[in-house]
Amino acid sequence: MAIKAKMLGREKAMRLLSGIVPEAEKELAKAQMEGAQQVANKIKPRAPGPRTGAYQASIQAARLADRPKERALGGGASNSNTKDPNATGVFADYIWRFLEFGTVKMAKRPHIFPTWRQERKRVRSKMAAAVRKAVNKAKSK
Repeated sequence: MAIKAKMLGREKAMRLLSGIVPEAEKELAKAQMEGAQQVANKIKPRAPGPRTGAYQASIQAARLADRPKERALGGGASNSNTKDPNATGVFADYIWRFLEFGTVKMAKRPHIFPTWRQERKRVRSKMAAAVRKAVNKAKSK
């Protein structure tokens, strides 16, 4: 017997999950923010820059909806192209690009993407655990 699976979009899957487990989206949003803060906190000490610490202080986690005019680090996620109202990102001063990738006069000093690659599995696991926790809580009621 073959198992059939149907792929749903994120929006439809979350709508179905919220109908069954109303707390799932809240738990997921909380885990997303915690994950973004965790990544930002790991990037800060690795960030190169002047001794003033202004660049390091600019590295912060936030919801994309709270910063509609800014782009998250990496530029892959912006408020205009995500359907997730709780999407989070890490933000920093515009010089992050020059530090991360270098310029003609300055050598690259990668600190963002290596940190993200290192933390990505933990963040995703934390998000999956949050949804599992909400589902298990709903099942026990």
